[in-house]
Amino acid sequence: MKTFTLNNGVVVTAIGYGTYQTPASVAEQNVIDALHDGYRLVDTAQDYGNEGEVGAGVRHSGIPRDQIVFATKVDTDGYKETTEGIDGSLRRTGLDYIDLMIIHWPRRDDLGTYKALEEAYKAGKIRAIGLSNYNEQETQNIIDHFETVPAINQIETHLYWQQRRMHRYLASKGILHEAWAPLGEGGAHMLSDPVLVRIAEKHGKSPAQVLLRFEIDEDILVIPKSLNPAHVKDNFDLFDFELDEQDKADLRARDRRTQVGWGWPENMRVEMQY
Repeated sequence: MKTFTLNNGVVVTAIGYGTYQTPASVAEQNVIDALHDGYRLVDTAQDYGNEGEVGAGVRHSGIPRDQIVFATKVDTDGYKETTEGIDGSLRRTGLDYIDLMIIHWPRRDDLGTYKALEEAYKAGKIRAIGLSNYNEQETQNIIDHFETVPAINQIETHLYWQQRRMHRYLASKGILHEAWAPLGEGGAHMLSDPVLVRIAEKHGKSPAQVLLRFEIDEDILVIPKSLNPAHVKDNFDLFDFELDEQDKADLRARDRRTQVGWGWPENMRVEMQY
């Protein structure tokens, strides 16, 4: 299993289990099953409506707590709301601490939100903090105002939008690039791409496995999601083959700079000074 070391020394696995659109009714058992399959990073969010159940899965998995990275996202705006939201996440999950907490989307008062995260980080409630869906200018604004550089920026990244410019910027700041929709959310028929299919056949792997391995090899943390137990297992089975340089070159050439998700919303962004 490949790992990444965040800019504060916290170690995370290169692949995590995503729980977006996982119903709360099955989230706890699905997380337990994923952890038993070998996953050690679990990603959820306040906005997903399953944060408590995902936390319960971590607690009831039988896996030592210090071997699991529990990641969630705040869906709050501003210092007071976020401070209360952090404590709410801890109550819902039943966890003593959160390993990684990031701002889900840029909002009106990003600086107030990050201030609350930084305080909780310094207090030991959170082991690492970061961002999601922040562009370069917005990320730099956070860096310019705070002592704690974000550890991660989770952005839409996949075969057709490889985010290479943003990746270079994040790397230059010591921020790990994390991909959401690493398999394209199914919206772009990405897994039927002929180049991807050809490379998958060459290695005796599925197109999804090749794409995830490619992204990891590009130093991107991936968090694929699936409700299919077989796919969950297959998505983790990535380290018994290697892509050669021609494979990687061919896959890089498939970049269309085209998003399949919602991109970065432009509303509700006003700089606040703290």
